[in-house]
Amino acid sequence: MSDWWRGGVIYQVYPRSFQDDSGNGIGDLKGIIRRLDHIASLGVDAIWLSPFFTSPMDDMGYDISDYFDVDPLFGTLADFDRLIETAHGLGIKVIIDQVISHSSDRNPWFIESKSSKTNPKADWYVWADANTDGSPPNNWASVFGGSSWEWNATRRQYYLHNFLISQPDLNFHNPEVQDAVLGVLRFWLERGVDGFRFDTVNFYFHDKELRKNPPAHRGELRPEIDTYAMQKHVYDKNRPENLVFLTRVRKLLDEFGATSVGEIGDIDAIGLMADYTGGSERLHMAYTFDMLRLDYVPETYRSRVEGFFKTAADGWPCWSFSNHDVMRHVSRWADQGVSREVLARQAIALLLSFKGSVCIYQGEELGLPEAKLAYEELTDPPGIRFWPENPGRDGCRTPIPWDSGVAPNGFTTGTPWLPVKPEHSALNVADQDADENSVLNHYRAVLKYRKDNKVFVSGDISFFNTASPVLAFRRDLDDASVICAFNLSTEPVTMRLVKGAEGRLSDLSAAALSGSTLTLPANGFAFIEFAGAGNDARIAYSRPR
Repeated sequence: MSDWWRGGVIYQVYPRSFQDDSGNGIGDLKGIIRRLDHIASLGVDAIWLSPFFTSPMDDMGYDISDYFDVDPLFGTLADFDRLIETAHGLGIKVIIDQVISHSSDRNPWFIESKSSKTNPKADWYVWADANTDGSPPNNWASVFGGSSWEWNATRRQYYLHNFLISQPDLNFHNPEVQDAVLGVLRFWLERGVDGFRFDTVNFYFHDKELRKNPPAHRGELRPEIDTYAMQKHVYDKNRPENLVFLTRVRKLLDEFGATSVGEIGDIDAIGLMADYTGGSERLHMAYTFDMLRLDYVPETYRSRVEGFFKTAADGWPCWSFSNHDVMRHVSRWADQGVSREVLARQAIALLLSFKGSVCIYQGEELGLPEAKLAYEELTDPPGIRFWPENPGRDGCRTPIPWDSGVAPNGFTTGTPWLPVKPEHSALNVADQDADENSVLNHYRAVLKYRKDNKVFVSGDISFFNTASPVLAFRRDLDDASVICAFNLSTEPVTMRLVKGAEGRLSDLSAAALSGSTLTLPANGFAFIEFAGAGNDARIAYSRPR
């Protein structure tokens, strides 16, 4: 089996917002095919397609009503087959989302399950009787707010939904459900996909006894924007049975030589990430939200990368700074950047330096900031429910601006489902493609540098004890080493290079090296290449008094 994924770079495509070919304002599979050359020009190894399956779109496709077909909004199965063929012809592998912890309430499986307590699929979802006072069976909370239990009048029971009411949870304690889900995976593997991104992979199993979750805080109640963060999610997810089921998934994937990356949603989930990827019988890769939400400071990155490999030496991570669920990172970290463009350049150099695989989210190669939307423009359920404290996820999901000029910049000939704001129009692909100093061309250069230097793909990593705001580490492979140094601040810093041999400062670096003095400007970074005895080189930096 090929291990291309180990150190590979994956580009996430959010189909609704990538390219509309039909003119209805919503991106589609034909549009993705049309723009595959753009993805290929970046030099990535694979694409990850967010859901394109048949869905009522209550959660923009993460509520699936038919696991075996393409929603007409996006095209047909024939379009999907052509996308696979075209991507493979360009040397791009295709990973697709699989949302199997829950389905849509309009999925035939759920329609049958809710019809009675005795039908063949009665136990395919998580059903429970009410307490004697009519209240839900326990205190479990939905990620999207409120209780995760909803009353069904036909069965006179509650069903579990960790997300929207219209997203009932499948009952993985039922072997028939496991078999059905594996059948879904086999269907797409037989169509030629190269792997899966598993949505909410730690949510599959629940506690069969339905025990109550403990509070997240001891003593005084600390109200959050929603109630989900007020619990320790001990019993509604992260159950040990999850790992057993993943061995069945891995066996199927190995049969096809396919790969997997799991989304682990939990607070400080590096330990879970290690559990889910350790050995050769579970997931190939996993990611958490740590780097997608925490501050842009050295401790964030050193603690997560170092912590992961100390916990699971035989596991494998997939790191990312942005995706379809979080604010775009150049907006999230704006206070740590001298400008959006400079911050974007440093961020991709940092991300591609880590040991592990990497995921890039569409539009970040343009340096797109979070779009600022009015309430009446929102489509995302959490944003609509918790506005303005939580504006939702629409701001990171707006369409890609392809052409010069005004909105919608070639994304569609119709009205886009979310607006293309003027700030995004100015960052369009066409203009950046023609500008050798653009963020887009910087992405291409850093990706090529990573691919050409195998030390970044498969080398070891060791961090130096540098004071904040400097993050510095060395990547080693055989007799080659690269020192990577980053100034995560808006003020220049100077540090000392302790070396056993002369090193070469890469042309990509935003830094100056004079003898043993390395100077990093605001948001600067350096790649210093060594061979042989240079493996003893290190960075020394102490905070000035």
